[in-house]
Amino acid sequence: MANERTALAWVRTGLAFIAGGIALTSVSTVTDLPAFLKIVAVLSCLIGAVTAVNALVSWQRIERAMRRGDPLPSSTALRWLVGAVVIAAAVMVGYAMSQR
Repeated sequence: MANERTALAWVRTGLAFIAGGIALTSVSTVTDLPAFLKIVAVLSCLIGAVTAVNALVSWQRIERAMRRGDPLPSSTALRWLVGAVVIAAAVMVGYAMSQR
C-alpha cells in the first residue's frame, strides 16, 4: 500500500502545480498581468502534468520490481521537482523585486 500512497502523493503534487497555474491564469485575465506570468502559469501546468505522468511510471516500475522480488528502483523525480520549485521561486522573487 505504500507504493500507492506515494503515487497518490505525487499526483496531488502535480494537481497543486496545475491549480497554481490555473489560479495565475484566472488572476491574469482579471487584472491584466504581464505575459511573463502567463508563461509561468503554463510552465506550472506542464510541471504538474509531468509530475502526474512520473507518478504513474514510477508506480509501475516499483510494482513490477516488488512482484519480481527485485531491488526497488531509485527515483530522480524528487531532485528534478525540487530543482523546478527552487528555480520557479527564484524567478518569481526576481520578478517581484523588479516591479518595485
